[in-house]
Amino acid sequence: MERAKALKRIKELRELIHYHNRRYYQLDDPEISDAQYDLLMKELVELEEQFPDIDRTDSPTRRVGAAPLDKFSTVSHLSPMLSLANAFTEEEISEFDGRVKRLLHAEEEFHYVAEPKIDGVAVNLIYENGSFVVGATRGDGFTGEDVTQNLRTVHALPLRMAASGERVPDRIEIRGEVYLETAAFRKLNKKRLEQREAAFANPRNAAAGSLRQLDSRITARRPLNIFCYGIGKVTGWTFHGQWEILRCLSRWGFNVNPDAKRVRGVGGCIEYYRQLTELREKLPYEIDGVVIKVDDLALQSRLGTITRSPRWALAVKFAPTQATTVVREIIVNVGRTGVLTPVAVMEPVQVGGVTVSRATLHNEDEIRKKDVRAGDTVIIQRAGDVIPEVVKVIESKRTGKEKPFRMPERCPECGSRVVRLEGEAAHRCIDLACPAQVRENIKHFVSRGAMDIDGLGDRIVTQLLEARLIEDPSDLYTLSKEKLLALDRFAEKSAQNLMDALVQSKHPPLEKFLFALGIRHVGEHVAKILVKEFGSLEHISAATAEELSAIEGIGPTIAESIAGFFREPHNRKIIAKLLKSGVRPQERMVKAGAPLAGKTFVFTGGFENFSRDGAKDFVESLGGNVSSSVTKKTDYVVAGADPGSKHDRAVKLGLPILDEAAFLKLVAKAREK
Repeated sequence: MERAKALKRIKELRELIHYHNRRYYQLDDPEISDAQYDLLMKELVELEEQFPDIDRTDSPTRRVGAAPLDKFSTVSHLSPMLSLANAFTEEEISEFDGRVKRLLHAEEEFHYVAEPKIDGVAVNLIYENGSFVVGATRGDGFTGEDVTQNLRTVHALPLRMAASGERVPDRIEIRGEVYLETAAFRKLNKKRLEQREAAFANPRNAAAGSLRQLDSRITARRPLNIFCYGIGKVTGWTFHGQWEILRCLSRWGFNVNPDAKRVRGVGGCIEYYRQLTELREKLPYEIDGVVIKVDDLALQSRLGTITRSPRWALAVKFAPTQATTVVREIIVNVGRTGVLTPVAVMEPVQVGGVTVSRATLHNEDEIRKKDVRAGDTVIIQRAGDVIPEVVKVIESKRTGKEKPFRMPERCPECGSRVVRLEGEAAHRCIDLACPAQVRENIKHFVSRGAMDIDGLGDRIVTQLLEARLIEDPSDLYTLSKEKLLALDRFAEKSAQNLMDALVQSKHPPLEKFLFALGIRHVGEHVAKILVKEFGSLEHISAATAEELSAIEGIGPTIAESIAGFFREPHNRKIIAKLLKSGVRPQERMVKAGAPLAGKTFVFTGGFENFSRDGAKDFVESLGGNVSSSVTKKTDYVVAGADPGSKHDRAVKLGLPILDEAAFLKLVAKAREK
């Protein structure tokens, strides 16, 4: 790039980054995702390296975060709180390891400490003679905001180190990350939307907004948590390694992430990164990557630091789960139960490693709470395989041309009247013959968790409906090879494969058949409860709402839905047609006198010789039941390694508790009967 253009772009980037730093660190209201911010910073770093003579005194590459707000007094950190160099691939982990070895003139592998990178707010905690005296935000890395009073409200933070008679450092800076668990964040946002307050974009912003309240009573009402991960300056104590630091912090009463590990060499780092990638969606809090640190503090000292970051540590980022985009329009989809769901059609954007162009807006109430309009710039989020959703609108981007949404009064698929039943958030099309409902019902019927008919995807279902070969799920079993061959894109082999799949699907387990029928509120779990309780389709279809609601796990709403479904003549007609065409659901019959008949088991903790699913199969094959909750009706609680609250409840209720060996012995004895 020419020097003049480079100077202009550097100026633009610095202004942009300063602006977004203020939005992120001071206002807790970012307008771009972390990934977009990282790209801006990366571009600036590369340009400054290309033109090293350009003055960098005020460059954001020389500082971390933003200056403290005037409303807080300031605290100078005893040692700088540096940022970390970023990486995004396994190759970059290998490159980091190679750099470390070159700088240390080392060939052998050495240990790293790898930890989840919590997506929260970095804080610096000062303890003197074991007592918490000052807490501050990162600020610009050298000076932070004094949030001591607010940090005192965080229950997980010890106000005095738990020394148990052991000597503690005279003075120590402890670095931590304040965060909100995902469930607490959702609950907080739901409450804010109900009170017509702006939603937080993500748990990190909620944590920041909570920690930086002028009134600490507000902070105290927010369920903040903290993980401590390192130290700054320390007097009266000597550490030799990062792993030793974590163990000492834990011993002194600080929360240390249980998923941190000491690993050997670059291979251990990469394996840990892969494990955390898989574990990410199962954690109760958000992480945006992995932090890798050289364990040996003497080696850290030799490696030193560069302007913004230490040479001995690396933050390896995951694919972002949030991004910023523009809503082109808001359309409405009709589901199998007639529910109308607004959907935002957006400018395509990369989120979580995939290109996203649509996001659910759930219902009209949700749209009003978030005030989403066509034309808005929004933050969207995608976690795992969850359907993307709009988190919040960036109101500062509005031009006045945005169009508010109104739910249509007529179904966009069939033109029938749309109603909203009392007590429900959803609007529904009331026409059972609505083409969209019929299509979605059939797609549900053939899906993997239901009848599992291979080869019947969305396109073929639509094709069969348009050709008027089917009108409801039972018509699938009236299809012939000749009818299929008359359709476009069907050849001899594909037609025969579909016919074979239909034949193979005729003997499903009864619980799958029930699920396939699409009874409202009856998922796979409720279907299994019904089969265990009644045993046959005949008994289930004849059960009254009163009989159904008496079953544990089935409330009045579900009971009425089931009873109402089987009262409906149209539904009974479809079931009769399915049975006439040869569909025979396999009923779960437990023989009288089965060894574990009537016995309910609950499993808790980890097991060496069997999996939870395997144990469940053992019990059910012998006539028993497996429950997820401990009640007075539970017969046995099987406790493995590190049992949780279920074990405690079993003790409280005085229930029989079996270890792994006792359970296996019980099963073996039952099998002999």
